[in-house]
Amino acid sequence: MYRRALLAVPCAGLAATLFACGSSNSNTPSATAQDALSTATPIKHLVVIYGENVSFDHYFATYPSATNPSGEPAFTAATGTPAINGLSGALLTANPNFTNTANGADAANPFRLDRTQAATADQNHAYTAEQRAGDNGALDLFPKYTGNATSGGAGAFGTKGQVMGYFDGNTVTALWNYAQKFAMSDNAWTTTYGPSTPGALEVVAGQTNGLQLVVSSKQPATATTSSYYINDGAGGLTMINDVDPGYDVCSSTTDTAMINAKNIGDLLNAQKITWGGFMGGFNLQTTNSNGTTGCKRSTIASAVNASTADYIPHHNWFQYFQSTANPQHTRPSSTAAIGSSLETDGKTAEPANHQYDSDDFFAAVKAGNYPSVSFLKAPAAQDAHAGYSDPLDEQQFVTKVVNFLMQQPDWKNTAVVVTYDDSDGWYDHQYMAPVHSSMATADQLNGNGVCGSGTQPVGVAGAPVNGRCGPGTRIPFVVISPWAKANYVDHTFIDQASVVRFIEDNWLGSARLGGGSFDAAAGDMRGMFDFGGKGNLPVLYLDGSQGTQLSAAPAM
Repeated sequence: MYRRALLAVPCAGLAATLFACGSSNSNTPSATAQDALSTATPIKHLVVIYGENVSFDHYFATYPSATNPSGEPAFTAATGTPAINGLSGALLTANPNFTNTANGADAANPFRLDRTQAATADQNHAYTAEQRAGDNGALDLFPKYTGNATSGGAGAFGTKGQVMGYFDGNTVTALWNYAQKFAMSDNAWTTTYGPSTPGALEVVAGQTNGLQLVVSSKQPATATTSSYYINDGAGGLTMINDVDPGYDVCSSTTDTAMINAKNIGDLLNAQKITWGGFMGGFNLQTTNSNGTTGCKRSTIASAVNASTADYIPHHNWFQYFQSTANPQHTRPSSTAAIGSSLETDGKTAEPANHQYDSDDFFAAVKAGNYPSVSFLKAPAAQDAHAGYSDPLDEQQFVTKVVNFLMQQPDWKNTAVVVTYDDSDGWYDHQYMAPVHSSMATADQLNGNGVCGSGTQPVGVAGAPVNGRCGPGTRIPFVVISPWAKANYVDHTFIDQASVVRFIEDNWLGSARLGGGSFDAAAGDMRGMFDFGGKGNLPVLYLDGSQGTQLSAAPAM
């Protein structure tokens, strides 16, 4: 176990119940409780920036080769940059989505989206639609089943063939630069097919089974392939599409649900390890500069030049579990208590129950209260979701977080993961035969009512269940840390539940959630780290607008 020498940090104003601090008369270095914890690796702080709706090819199809047109931020790969499993050859010129006549007039080859085309339509990314696009592994029906068009534009950009579009390092410049200096995976997947809410659950619980209806416009007997749940075949329900969390004051009044399962927060609470879910717009007491507040807080998204709500309930991981929900958006008792289960008196339950605004993350870290585990979601205008956000807006948030953390004393033992909840239905050329099968009407990957083969995975009640077919689609996965391997591409199979596994392996002695969670079967993301090295990769400050390297640390 790593028990490394720790730098002294100020303890003024922080309760002894939350921080282990040396006496002012002692020669023993002071340390936060988070840094003093025994961990399996040198990582004492994990920050997961969970973006929205990006397939791997959509952001990294031609990495590390960028077009570099005049007037756009340039990207030039370093000598020795490793190759990825990306797009080349016939996949670019005679792609099956172009040659398959079933796509009709929308048939298209993959094509580069320019920076001026950063704002695109939201593609169809439902559980069944993504499987149909996969077409038994041929991956040739994306325009027909997941494609949507942006009004206007020329060529494929104005048709359902837009689903074949990809950006390069002139638009997703920051992520390409992070990949150059740190590590990335080209074999990371959504744990199951489907959209945001299943992806939100997988990254904290490895689980979409155990769904319980709170308010429903459709009863189980009338559920269809477009519903947000299906009968799991074992007397319960599995979530397959988006639905708001039950009891959240900002949720829909017609359809809400909860999940009867454990999540990683439960295991962290049992060991008194500080953690938090930090959601953009979660603080309903904040008033934005445009006068909006409460559940209607909004920000102008440059992608659509219109207001979009900061907080989107169906993206909120921990609100679906009674044990970790904060349905009234109750504020933390103090900045010093953020991440803890108790107020600073060490006795009273912390009212926020680990659920905070993204602004609270910055406040807590600045105050010297840096949780061991943090899940971050940008305000919606900056979460990358096509239709109301874009990669340029996303870049502003990601660089803000990373630039900020790189200036903190604890950067030395921090790891930042940038990954995504689903693919949005965007084309990706890589197919993986399902490891977890499902045989329900909603399944269409390998035939009518078929996704994969063999026995379905076990659900929360210990019996095989439907509705969890996966892995689904490839997604970007970038690790930024002084302990990352430099300019490295890892090919180990991982999925969203690999984040849960890393937390369990690092802090919890490899304890598992049980109840059919996919954490036990998830791949190991530690291949992107060099824990046998010195952990001294240099910081990389990036410009939020251009994604290019800055010569000095920006003011925060």
